Amino acid sequence: MNILVLNCGSSSLKYQLIDSETENVLAKGLCERIGIDGRLKHEPTGGEKFVSENPLPDHTAAVQAVIDALLDAEHGVIKSVSEIHAVGHRVVHGGEYFAGSVLINDDVKKALEVCSDLAPLHNPANLIGIAACEKLMPGIPQVGVFDTAFHQTMPEKAYLYAIPYKYYEKYKIRKYGFHGTSHKYVSLECAKMMDMPIEELKIVTCHLGNGGSICAVRNGISVDTSMGFTPLDGIAMGTRSGSVDPAAVLYLMKKEGLSVDEMDRILNKESGVLGISGVSSDFRDIEAAETEGNERAATALDTFSYRVAKTIGEYVAAMKGVDAIVFTAGLGENSATTRQVICDYLRYLGIHLDSYKNSLRGQAVEITTRQSRVPVFVIPTNEELMIARDTKEIVENLKK
Repeated sequence: MNILVLNCGSSSLKYQLIDSETENVLAKGLCERIGIDGRLKHEPTGGEKFVSENPLPDHTAAVQAVIDALLDAEHGVIKSVSEIHAVGHRVVHGGEYFAGSVLINDDVKKALEVCSDLAPLHNPANLIGIAACEKLMPGIPQVGVFDTAFHQTMPEKAYLYAIPYKYYEKYKIRKYGFHGTSHKYVSLECAKMMDMPIEELKIVTCHLGNGGSICAVRNGISVDTSMGFTPLDGIAMGTRSGSVDPAAVLYLMKKEGLSVDEMDRILNKESGVLGISGVSSDFRDIEAAETEGNERAATALDTFSYRVAKTIGEYVAAMKGVDAIVFTAGLGENSATTRQVICDYLRYLGIHLDSYKNSLRGQAVEITTRQSRVPVFVIPTNEELMIARDTKEIVENLKK
């Protein structure tokens, strides 16, 4: 079964065509500048990359461009649209409606519209992508895979905020969590690497990139996670502040005469390690600045690692123990220095890194010594594959 995995943004569309039987990627690419001028970057596996500079006035045109690229005589990997057997959509927010992936129908689309208030930059784009696929590939089943769904198993004590309960009832203000597809994927892979049932494990997964979140996975389900009502909460990130005293936000708004939108921009776009360092939101740039003696860059990196380690400690307490810790995503997979600093805080757990294994890149590997009481793993995330797996399962169940 060939599954087209789509991730629609407001002006972009990422895609992969995956053979779900072999789990091989047949082709992948990116449509960008949708609604502006348009550019498609397409890469067939084993073939040459190519770039197409053609107008993409809307997402329907972008999906059509993807289909055309997949069918292209020179760069394509299929001969007919009928060889696309299902479409799996990455959807950011499912609210409290969805605790798992679902076949998309009218009721699902209505729920996504309701959730658009919770993710105004993402859910509308996801809905546009769904509509485009319905128009261009009628009859092909579509599945929604939600960033928030994996965290719907959190208990009330983890997801409720200590504000008047009426605001939860009225506006559904609560912790939702994000990166759920990634946390689910790497926790399952961790269990495989340990050769143990995931139902018997307590795992802390650390998705560390420009956006970052930590998740407590007990017996295969999420019991707590660091992102909250929005992806702004939790650890410090590239440009996001992470957790901040709400009174500090109000104080700053009064002192600077800031509007809600201006404060939102500061917290989401000008804060995090960029805000502290004044250098960049890219950790590689900040690490380079640190080696040149930039004290604020060093402080930004220290703050980030400290908050990650502290959150890991919280989740060890929440699960009353831990059997494994996993690092994933761009920074988590590629920065040996960051992993070393974080794990130095965790030596009280009996963690001892193997410096050689910690230096390896691009592979799933345990990076602790045999003497370490808690194993630590680096596992490259693969959200697209997780989406394809969920899509395959749902579509196959339709045939039963």
